[in-house]
Amino acid sequence: MEELFRIETTRGAEVPVSGSPEEATSAKVPAHLDTSQPAVRRAPLLPERRGIDLFMIDPLSGVILKSDMQSLEHPIFSLSKVRDMSIYTYSHNENWLKVTPSIIGRATIYDRDLILYITSHIVRAVNEGTPVSQTVRLTAHDFLKFANRGNGGRSYDLLRESLTRLSGTRIETNLKTNDHQEFRTFGLIESASILRETREGQMLDLEVKVSDWLFKAISNSEVLALHPDYFRLKRPLERRLYELARKHCGRQESWVVSLDVCQKKSGSRGELKEFRRMVREIVDTNAETNHFPDYNIRMEGDYLIFELRGGSALAKPIGIPDGSRPKLKSDTYEKARKAAPGLDVYALEADWISFWESSGRPKLKTPDGAFVSYCKSRVSGAKKRA
Repeated sequence: MEELFRIETTRGAEVPVSGSPEEATSAKVPAHLDTSQPAVRRAPLLPERRGIDLFMIDPLSGVILKSDMQSLEHPIFSLSKVRDMSIYTYSHNENWLKVTPSIIGRATIYDRDLILYITSHIVRAVNEGTPVSQTVRLTAHDFLKFANRGNGGRSYDLLRESLTRLSGTRIETNLKTNDHQEFRTFGLIESASILRETREGQMLDLEVKVSDWLFKAISNSEVLALHPDYFRLKRPLERRLYELARKHCGRQESWVVSLDVCQKKSGSRGELKEFRRMVREIVDTNAETNHFPDYNIRMEGDYLIFELRGGSALAKPIGIPDGSRPKLKSDTYEKARKAAPGLDVYALEADWISFWESSGRPKLKTPDGAFVSYCKSRVSGAKKRA
């Protein structure tokens, strides 16, 4: 019998009640990302329902929100709020993927929340030395709390639909995991089953088996931490822009990308002028509210610029004054990724800085070369231990 990884529940499951106020007003939201209808001005973030700070999903469990890096880099999930039945193809440099929808549509960026929940708990268990498996048992109530959703009956119905889309959506791709590039075809999750339901037919417990591709990425630490306000972002495009910023800007001071490349990597399929309008609206709203997690955003001509916000937890990972830390060039991170494939280069940078500090902060003639050498030594040491 296959092993099972059980995510411990934070409290007893509650019997869901009728739909929340947010669900009752959801019909007023424009149905599709690529719509020409102007968005109605309202609060930029959804209400906070979890009572958490910084990266902590639950202050009692210490689970950090994590995502695999490939789905941050590439547009796997649909940005549509209506059923997306189209086959989506994407290619960039040497990478390509083809996404075929399920019978009820392609998996959306909101369906992705369940994968983030599972990923975060598996990563925590791996870090603690707890045995894990591809099959995960979880409580629906805890997931809804994690994703900052309501506990109404509609939320459980939407979760049921997510399971169908995630298991039915098929991916064909040559994307690498653990530095191995090969053709693969798989579902975003292999299977899902509902174990217990209320008398009203609403789920309490469920089991999900994640794909080999995703489990391999998680097991090899090909993950990055996300800010929990990711779940409070209302617009699909805002979520996707944050994902791209987290992957490409990371802990660097800034990242510049052209609007046409950003549109391609976001997965938006409308006209470029419409994409520009939607991005401009997000940029203008953030200028008023500073609601976008971790980064400031601005536009200059046909370029979008992400700048790491000084107050972000990403900007202060080590506790050493910024002025005294070795500075790395932007292309050094790409060299580091090649030197240490599958590892989080920003986590390696934090370890390297800590090692440099413990060594008495010696003067480095070439910090970039020193960091890349450190990454190579980490990989070499890991192979020797294996």
